[in-house]
Amino acid sequence: MLSAFGTAHDCLTEFPPSAGPGIPPDCVWLDLVEPTAEEETLVETSLGIDIPTREELAEIEASSRLYQEDGAAFMTANLIRRGDNDEPESSPVTFIIKDNTLITIRYHHPQAFPAYVKRAMKPQTTAMNGWGILISLLEAVVDRAADHLERAGQIVDDTSKKTFGTKRALSGVHKQQPRRSVNLQELIENIGEEGDFVSKMRESLVSIGRMVAFMQAISDQMRENRHVKENKARMKILQRDIVSLTDHASFLSGKIAFLLDAVLGLISIEQNGIIKIFSVAAVVFLPPTLVASIYGMNFAFMPELQWPLGYPLALVLMLVSAVLPFVYFKQKGWL
Repeated sequence: MLSAFGTAHDCLTEFPPSAGPGIPPDCVWLDLVEPTAEEETLVETSLGIDIPTREELAEIEASSRLYQEDGAAFMTANLIRRGDNDEPESSPVTFIIKDNTLITIRYHHPQAFPAYVKRAMKPQTTAMNGWGILISLLEAVVDRAADHLERAGQIVDDTSKKTFGTKRALSGVHKQQPRRSVNLQELIENIGEEGDFVSKMRESLVSIGRMVAFMQAISDQMRENRHVKENKARMKILQRDIVSLTDHASFLSGKIAFLLDAVLGLISIEQNGIIKIFSVAAVVFLPPTLVASIYGMNFAFMPELQWPLGYPLALVLMLVSAVLPFVYFKQKGWL
């Protein structure tokens, strides 16, 4: 699908599909979403550029995603979106600047694009040309990334509370109560999902940061643009925001790794507790078993077998030999 946008009264306007088969002359932004071969050919013929195909975007090396060719600047970055099932989806998006016209090629639907279009339909104070729209789009992408990281941080905090949550006595005494039962398998799944998302988000922010640095390097081409100083200032602010979010993503990654280790430790503690119960039970029942085994031997001369109180005495001996280890373990705090 090919969408063409222009500007009017400092607002972004979308050309209707019936405007004609060609590219409108006053178009400032061409958005290609899963373009067909005919749409790619139309844009290439109109602007004199070679648009990379989806296969080329998938195979292109990270070091070759930023280059200039045929008087145009080609920039590719990985953008993240939450899918229908809340799964993170990462896909490359290409931004092309040619003669102050922006062309975007994407094969998925990051929420930042429709959000920016909706906001840009109202009067804007920033430059409404190819460079200005590109910077505004990246600002929307970074804002969306900040929202995603904030949500991931909230999920990590909730998981941390479930993992280490304790109840305190109402009397004000800071006495830790036993940890409430939680589904450790569910915690591991949540930690794994958020860890995967934060990792992909950090990768996306790094690619966007490299793209902004490339834009700053070629910003001298904007000399004919009266908004060049404004755009350079916005790019500097955008670069600082990306660095800040990258650091925050690294912090979340470390926190997620710590939570994963903590949950695995809790699983080991629960397994050790179960093994301890079986071990204590074996020790408790060992003396009664020993007594029963002694009196179960078939020797010809066993005086206790002739005692009238022999049987009750054996039962009492087995009971006492079982209770004494149990009481001892209780006093030691092993149970």
